[in-house]
Amino acid sequence: MKPGKKLKSTACDTEVMVVRGADVVLECGGAPMTEERPAEKAALNPAFAEGTKIGKRYTDAAGSIELLCTKAGQGSLSVGGVALQTKEAKPLPSSD
Repeated sequence: MKPGKKLKSTACDTEVMVVRGADVVLECGGAPMTEERPAEKAALNPAFAEGTKIGKRYTDAAGSIELLCTKAGQGSLSVGGVALQTKEAKPLPSSD
């Protein structure tokens, strides 16, 4: 996955843009994500149905993958069956 690449879920409406990528298979709702949305949606895995939120960044524990959600959906993002976490915002420095 190269930065700037846009991926779409095959199980829900989620769309993401790669900010930082690695050679892995990204999944949403338990199904692999693709560049083109399929004609028929795959079944949503209940174990990966917590949803995604627009504008949030998602990352793995190692920080090697970072995704920006551009369209929210019902599926959760994962790599190899391990759910990605929401990246927390860094606090801004004091302006005093």
